Amino acid sequence: MPLRRPRKFSLRARLTLLLALAVLAVFGVAAKIVDWRADAEMQQRFDASLLAQAQSLAALTQVKNGRIEVDAEDAATAVFPGNADMSWYELRCRDFVIARTAEVPPSIHAGESPAFADAQLRDGRPLRVVAFRFAPTREGRAPASTATSCALTYALDSGPLDNLLDALDFILLACLLGACVLVMLATPWLVRRGLRPLSVLDRAMADIGPDAPGGRLPASTTTELASLVARFNEVLARMDEGLARERQFASGLAHEFRTRLAELHTLVDVETRYPSGRDTRSLLQEIGSIGTELEATVTALLQLTRIQSGLEQSRPERLLLPPWLGRIRARHEAGARARDVRVETDLACGPDFAVETDAALLEIVLDNLLGNAVAYAPRGSVVELSANHDGIEVCNAAPALHPEDLANFGQRFWRKEAQGAGHAGLGLALAGAAARALRKTLSFEMEDGVLRASLHWQKGVVPPQAGQNPLTVNRAI
Repeated sequence: MPLRRPRKFSLRARLTLLLALAVLAVFGVAAKIVDWRADAEMQQRFDASLLAQAQSLAALTQVKNGRIEVDAEDAATAVFPGNADMSWYELRCRDFVIARTAEVPPSIHAGESPAFADAQLRDGRPLRVVAFRFAPTREGRAPASTATSCALTYALDSGPLDNLLDALDFILLACLLGACVLVMLATPWLVRRGLRPLSVLDRAMADIGPDAPGGRLPASTTTELASLVARFNEVLARMDEGLARERQFASGLAHEFRTRLAELHTLVDVETRYPSGRDTRSLLQEIGSIGTELEATVTALLQLTRIQSGLEQSRPERLLLPPWLGRIRARHEAGARARDVRVETDLACGPDFAVETDAALLEIVLDNLLGNAVAYAPRGSVVELSANHDGIEVCNAAPALHPEDLANFGQRFWRKEAQGAGHAGLGLALAGAAARALRKTLSFEMEDGVLRASLHWQKGVVPPQAGQNPLTVNRAI
């Protein structure tokens, strides 16, 4: 069954849709609030005008000679200023109709405070009605008694107001839709400009690959992309380091294999053309020795690559140093006796001194240092192995070395060609890498023809825990 391809989507289209929805939601809420406030404000002003006209009519109501009358002339000019088809009223006093228009507005309950309501005429025309009770004035503008009470119902045509509010709603809706359309039209262009830094990174990525080591993305001035570019460049740096290690491993392996295979080819070719008369056992031993050297080289290169790439992680453990140094020394005793070299040990740290470190990585360091010293010290000389609370030192005579040669120590396959007297090659490179993995300091000094290799760690005495032997523990970082 074929794998289902993931659906692709356009980031620009997605941003356009999200922005359009956001604008629609924000503008819709804003339009709703504006419409609500505008309707309330205009309705309030219309009600105020309605009440003012009703109160002007109520002011014309007077008590004359015990009768309630309305100044008709004043009423005509004050209440119906040339627009009698726009207002209607009914005035009742003592349950009698004192004045009214030809068509009476719908009655509503009148109280001491003005009451407003929406209503309709019989022809369907919308009205805004106000009703309230009041006491008419006597002649001379003196207030009448409270027993004389009148109720006025007054109405105005609210059609123009409704038309105005509908027009305002249409304008708001049109503005809202127009803004959404403009946003949807302008957003793709804006998104393209906003995503332009991504296009720059896309073009830069096209030039980065295994054939262009050291290639990096340009620093971005965009806040959101700056951290992403930094992380991506860190990944590229690690990839370059890995490729460099692989190329260095392949180069070193090819170099050593070419040398050893050339020796093997020469041996077979010489014995084939010009037989030396050597027995088969000795020939096989020499071939086996070449194979052993090749195996040791491959093992060292693999181990060095693993350490430098971080695959070999330090696993600290408590290690009694004097017995451990004794085992390392015993391993090289046979080689030392074969070359008439004597290994002397000086343990100034005491027999119970312990360190907290990775024994395997520390063994790589010391095994290579002591092995080089035993293998390349002059015959009949002494190799000194000493340990104290500051670290471990290996000293051996190296008359062929010079102080300027120390700069080459730790380089892969570097050898001092002077009768094989001095050597610093793959073993020292492996020792240096292991020391860095332990976060210890490996240094070399030349003094009066003596090479001194020192492995130092940070000082720090930690008291033993309850139930442990009273040992002085040094924590190596």
